[in-house]
Amino acid sequence: MALELKQTLKLTQQLVMTPQLQQAIKLLQLSRLELAEEINQEIQENPILESTQTSDEPEPGDQEPAGQTEEAPAPAAGEFQEVKVEEKMREEFDWENYLGEYSSAPYEPYMYEAPSETPSYENFVSTKISLTDHLFEQWRLAGVNPDEFRVGVQIIGNLDADGYLKASLEEIAALESVPEEVAGRVLARVQELDPVGVAARDLRECLLLQLDLLGLGDSLAARLVADHLHDLENKNYQQIARQLKVAKEAVFAAEKIIVGLEPRPGRQYHGEEPHYITPDVYVYKLGDDYVIVLNEDGLPKLKISQHYRDLLSDGYTTPQARDYIQGKLRSAMWLIRSIHQRQRTIYRVTESIFKFQREFLDKGVESLRPLVLRDVAEDVELHESTVSRVTTNKYVHTPQGLFELKFFFDSPINRFQGESMASESVKKRIKQIVMAEDPRKPLSDQRIVEILRGSNIDIARRTVAKYREMLGIGSSSRRKKHY
Repeated sequence: MALELKQTLKLTQQLVMTPQLQQAIKLLQLSRLELAEEINQEIQENPILESTQTSDEPEPGDQEPAGQTEEAPAPAAGEFQEVKVEEKMREEFDWENYLGEYSSAPYEPYMYEAPSETPSYENFVSTKISLTDHLFEQWRLAGVNPDEFRVGVQIIGNLDADGYLKASLEEIAALESVPEEVAGRVLARVQELDPVGVAARDLRECLLLQLDLLGLGDSLAARLVADHLHDLENKNYQQIARQLKVAKEAVFAAEKIIVGLEPRPGRQYHGEEPHYITPDVYVYKLGDDYVIVLNEDGLPKLKISQHYRDLLSDGYTTPQARDYIQGKLRSAMWLIRSIHQRQRTIYRVTESIFKFQREFLDKGVESLRPLVLRDVAEDVELHESTVSRVTTNKYVHTPQGLFELKFFFDSPINRFQGESMASESVKKRIKQIVMAEDPRKPLSDQRIVEILRGSNIDIARRTVAKYREMLGIGSSSRRKKHY
């Protein structure tokens, strides 16, 4: 059979992720701070883009409800139409005529302003001292010989954030070429520094150092820490009292002393800075209704550069420069369009969420109802993956507090009668039950199950145990107090 070449025509469909579609998806899942960074990066790379951010922008609480501004008009309820990011822009587009109709911000020449006489940043920002620096300041005044000083520096350098020594004496002695006895003697000197209990090698040694400073080195509390710390953790008071041949009341009194000690001496010197969350959306109550406001404070307002608009309309511009400007103009237009689409999508998804969670806004977490991504996706006519991207790393400020949008999607817990309820509501109910219990007779998981079932909540004991652990609540034996 002879081989031959043939031409055939075949019609197929293929999903293509265009660069514009990829950019729209990327912007959709960015948080507010990440979006601001992305916009600033685009402004640096694309000379067509300019920022029109002004100092007299309204505060988030003074803005008009999102979807009612000129940039992102919101359709009325029930009239939402999905914005198709797959739409293609024609390559042969008359950009000169389009620029005349594009409603960009008015061109304003850059004005140099005199530097304001404001305090410098260093005047109102303080640096928190670390545990290592705090110990070094004391060790420099310890009055030891050079060899011991170097060993002490090595010990301090091998402490973790909680103040525990993570290297053995043998390793420290080998590093500084000194006998192990010298390293042990220096370690005892370092353990005398503030905070008390620092440079301990385990929890037992840390607590004993603190008891020694209190003059309780030979007390019952020290014996409990030295020999019965595991039993004490499990609250085996009867066994401890029998082995030490003391009354249970004495064990209770010693435990009270131990509970007042610090198991993590370096805790107060942790250098971790708090992470502040800026909401992406605000929900305000006006009368009997709620208004959704997108937080655009701090986001650069983009416009097309007047200079390049003039160049594109100038007949003296070379074809190469005109092609370059048109390419950058397409990129700028897609970015502006993607940002507007992102804001409209966030508004629509947030509006849909609180259409389902209206009782949460009125009453709080206990009225949170079960909700899945599919419910919101069908309501706003978007794909579930799009709703998931919108609610990732986005926060909303409500009359009930600040929450991540993912918080409102919750699994259901069945009831014996009526509609199911959200698991977060059950968690809050469990926390309330535990807080109201008698600490001398804490409730078991089975008893909590019975109380919840009395409130028309059908839940298994293992589910209660799982929720209790998620809330950071110990078992009944660990919660029990005898004083």
